[in-house]
Amino acid sequence: MSKKIKVMIVDDSAVVRQTLNTILSSDPGIEVIAAANDPFAAAAKLKEEIPDVITLDVEMPRMDGLTFLRKIMSQHPIPVVMCSSLTGKGTDTVLKALEYGAVDVITKPAMGTKQFLEESKTLICDTVKAAAQSRRPKAIAKATLNAAPKLTADSVLDKGSSKSQSMIQTTEKVIAVGASTGGTEALRVFLQSFPADCPGILIVQHMPEHFTATFAERLNELCNISVKEAANNDTIVRGRALIAPGNKHVLLKRSGARYYVEVKDGPLVSRHRPSVDVLFRSAARYAGKNCVGVIMTGMGDDGARGMLEMKEAGSYNIAQDEASCVVYGMPKEAVKFGGVDKVMPLQNIAREVLRNS
Repeated sequence: MSKKIKVMIVDDSAVVRQTLNTILSSDPGIEVIAAANDPFAAAAKLKEEIPDVITLDVEMPRMDGLTFLRKIMSQHPIPVVMCSSLTGKGTDTVLKALEYGAVDVITKPAMGTKQFLEESKTLICDTVKAAAQSRRPKAIAKATLNAAPKLTADSVLDKGSSKSQSMIQTTEKVIAVGASTGGTEALRVFLQSFPADCPGILIVQHMPEHFTATFAERLNELCNISVKEAANNDTIVRGRALIAPGNKHVLLKRSGARYYVEVKDGPLVSRHRPSVDVLFRSAARYAGKNCVGVIMTGMGDDGARGMLEMKEAGSYNIAQDEASCVVYGMPKEAVKFGGVDKVMPLQNIAREVLRNS
């Protein structure tokens, strides 16, 4: 039997602490060993027992989460998942935390419909597991009991036939990218490597709602290309990257020679929304040989099936290698499924994309 992942919850809200405790404890692979209402209480508990993962609130009394994160990373690095209900300026803080070493971000669970609560449970537990795997690959539990059903891209877009839509060669290429845990920094490295006239890029990064717009704005300031959160009917154009909005699926579509984006609701696919499998299936159907696929760091197998469909439709596909991944899950599964043409370090991927565009 796999060893349970030990988690410490740090949040000034008693309701949030209790809710997170209930959610995480419902997973047989996770054990909550401590809860603290601020960083000072957390520091005292750390002297008694070191957890595998810490969930850390952003705004707390006496010391904010960002300051505490810096202290953790400088004194005793532990995988940290930022937990926030903030939007606007708060998203800037969380993205800064990811730059400082936090593994991922989750939004605070709130009361709502049964579906919302079940999805929150799935995403929170999976994020904590990914954080644990980022430092201790062998400590992760392979599966959980009573998990929500794992849907495929069929629930959003039927497989159909890619031949009629994607066989015609065009002068324009499209780059389709999928990433999860560790992807915020990987995408920065990747996108900063492109010249201003590169082919259009469409990205799914597993990230909560409200955070993707700020993430795109930050990348837009850092890159030669423009970067924005994708909106329904946006055209794929050279020199621009579009990032799927959190909590929405994004599909590549084609009308004549024009490639554009469809943003839509739908169930979790491969336990995610947005899902890389949904993007990759649409790329197989509507772009085929006109597409280059990239799969990056992340836990799980989202994107593996879709990347194989892309390859079968004529796409050239690249996977990030294990050494440069924070979590070598998604790329590993894509390779295992047979959908990858080349595996390479993160810093070389953009050059390989351009060589095949």
